Amino acid sequence: MFEFEPRIFLFVLFGLGLMATSLAERWLADRWLSLPIAYVLLGFAVFSLPLGLPNINPAADGFDATVLEYASEFIVIASLMGAGLALDRPVSWANWRQVWPLLVIAMPLCIAAVALLGWGLLGLPVATALLLGAALAPTDPVLASSVSVGPPGDKRRHDVRFSLTTEAGLNDGLAFPFVYLAIGAVGVAGIGTWTAQWFALDLVWRVGAGVLTGVATGRLAAWYIFERGGDAALGADGPKQGEHTAEGLIVLGSLLFSYGLAEMVQGYGFLAVFVAAVTARQYESRSRYHRMSHHFIEQVEKIVLVGMLFAFGAMIASGVLAQLDWRGAVIGGLLVFAIRPLSGLLAEWRSPLPLPGRLAVAFLGVRGLGSIYYLAYGQNSAAFEQLGTVWSVASFTILLSIVVHGVSANRIMRFVETRGHHIHEGQDDRLPPKEEAAAPIGS
Repeated sequence: MFEFEPRIFLFVLFGLGLMATSLAERWLADRWLSLPIAYVLLGFAVFSLPLGLPNINPAADGFDATVLEYASEFIVIASLMGAGLALDRPVSWANWRQVWPLLVIAMPLCIAAVALLGWGLLGLPVATALLLGAALAPTDPVLASSVSVGPPGDKRRHDVRFSLTTEAGLNDGLAFPFVYLAIGAVGVAGIGTWTAQWFALDLVWRVGAGVLTGVATGRLAAWYIFERGGDAALGADGPKQGEHTAEGLIVLGSLLFSYGLAEMVQGYGFLAVFVAAVTARQYESRSRYHRMSHHFIEQVEKIVLVGMLFAFGAMIASGVLAQLDWRGAVIGGLLVFAIRPLSGLLAEWRSPLPLPGRLAVAFLGVRGLGSIYYLAYGQNSAAFEQLGTVWSVASFTILLSIVVHGVSANRIMRFVETRGHHIHEGQDDRLPPKEEAAAPIGS
């Protein structure tokens, strides 16, 4: 006899979503629809039906905010590791010079602009407006797969994809100081000694500790794998046919180890995970092990992503947009269509990329699950006012970005890559030692 139980139905929905992911990605690749759009719509439709499914609204339920914080935290760190492992280009100021302005110019401008709009247009308290700006400023490594670089060793490495992938990998950690600034500003009337403490601890120490922890754990993981035989079945070119390797255990273990160690020393775990993956990627750069590791972490990321996309659709169905008005919609629209593009263009005005490439980098600043994490973290860490309004604006902005960038990203990238000349050809991005420092990016 058939008996409907909401909990069991969610297993069925999640299982079907996982099974359909690969087919759906291929089918949607050349259509005006992306996988995130489709799964958010499906989540919204299912949770809108009178099936007795749970409401998911962090603005109204602190438990939902806690669950969303933990789930989005894990998918972001998995995505950051995948992004770091995919980057073949050696780390140097010259090789990465097109990325630094996006971090030190574009992101702070986005934070300031959104915070000012939240304060002036929505009447949010200063601390709450800062939280909104910090949460919406970073680009998202999870939902940006359509503009990210390919797996390690991919023979075509476009500079636009490199810029967007590296920016998303680094700014998810570099937005955290501003989240802490918002938390510290709750209930504070003005600037005082707490701002000096914020600068010393939350900005300087935590960023430095995150980077150093990432370098150390990345080198440790590479030493364990390539020098001490951490994977006994790994040969020079990867495992032989029929041999089983432990790359999944090692990758997941190093991810959790790097994140946890950085947080223990009060560093930024997001930053540590990305830096650790980039550092490990520099060792034995032509080894197939990196590609295998990237494939594993990509599968883990997709498993959690399906659940998070359904959950985001459920949030919309459960009324997270209830407090959205035209002012909040204007802020979201300005961020996607004006604030990010203009700040990105300003940051990239001296970039070696041609104009179409700079325009693409400036426009394709995807907002996504990282913003959900920061808002949930802020909500669980301090008593912010008007959080319902903040969740509605942030959720609308994420939804708008999913639709706009989901529809346009593949077409923009095809246009840029077919017309531009900034594409790396070959096994990886490594240049001969004597030419590396002098050669222009994209040559």
